[in-house]
Amino acid sequence: MSKLNEVDDGTFDKEVLQAAEPMLVFFWATWCDPCLIMEPEVELVAQTFAGRAGVVKLNVDDASITTQQYFINNLPRLLLFKGGKEVDVLGGTPDRATIGQMIEKHLK
Repeated sequence: MSKLNEVDDGTFDKEVLQAAEPMLVFFWATWCDPCLIMEPEVELVAQTFAGRAGVVKLNVDDASITTQQYFINNLPRLLLFKGGKEVDVLGGTPDRATIGQMIEKHLK
C-alpha cells in the first residue's frame, strides 16, 4: 500500500494547483509495471522533500479529465507544479536523484 496521497479530477485543483509549495504529481496506473516499480522511489522523494515540496499520485484510469488536460500519453510521468502552473516534466523511470534535482531547481 502506497504512502502517497492520491488526487483525482475532483481534488487536483485544490491539492495541486492551489498548493503553497511545489507539487510533484506521479501519473500512474495499476496495469503499468514501470509505474509499480517506480512508486517506492517516488515515495522516498516525498520523504526527502517533506515540508518543502509535496508529492501526490494520480491514477490515470480514475482521473481522465486531468490526464487529458495535461496530455499524459505515456506512463509513468512526473509533472511538477508551482504556483498553479506546470513548470517541469519527467517521463519514463528516472532515478531518485534525477527527480530530486528537478524539484530542487524549483525550490529557489
